[in-house]
Amino acid sequence: MNISNRGDKKNSQRQAGYDARRLQQNKTETSRIICEQFFSQPAYTESKWVMCYLHCRSEVRTRATIMSEVLADKNKQIVIPYCTKDSRGVYKLGLWLLEDFSELVPGTWGVLEPPKSRWGEVGKEVEPELLDLIMVPGVAFDLSGGRLGNGAGYYDRLLNKVREDTVLTGICFETQMIPQVIMQDHDVSMDYVITEKTVYKSGSD
Repeated sequence: MNISNRGDKKNSQRQAGYDARRLQQNKTETSRIICEQFFSQPAYTESKWVMCYLHCRSEVRTRATIMSEVLADKNKQIVIPYCTKDSRGVYKLGLWLLEDFSELVPGTWGVLEPPKSRWGEVGKEVEPELLDLIMVPGVAFDLSGGRLGNGAGYYDRLLNKVREDTVLTGICFETQMIPQVIMQDHDVSMDYVITEKTVYKSGSD
């Protein structure tokens, strides 16, 4: 498949994923089931440093579960990502140690994030190498752990910096699962994908 055709097909997959996510019924209850699956996995139980995303738009809704359950677990260090830039002006995901939701303000697309005045704050900014487990959003996933994101590369750049033993877990609605995501060299595959239906281990049928 040439580069042009690959790009066109990837855009088609992305649009189909957006549509599936947007049209998902009972988002709140379905999201709760997915989040509970994530937090009941051995990978979560055995991890200390866990990154969870805070949802926006039609993504699996994570905020209520994190607020009500996860922050109460004093054995975990919960980290959230936020959109920022590195010293060269390249967009990246910053990592913030979350202790209370009162630390956050609405940012891009209304996603809660630390205020800009605190970006990079010592003791709150987290290095990718510390992360044991990462909850990864996506537009579409497949059974081999292939992930299709929004196209800006924020997560791929981050995931290429974590330890080899960091567990990468995508979460999505079952309707976002497709036969095969078109992957490129810089794309990073998941170890697991969790939906309201089941937990898919990378490479399983």
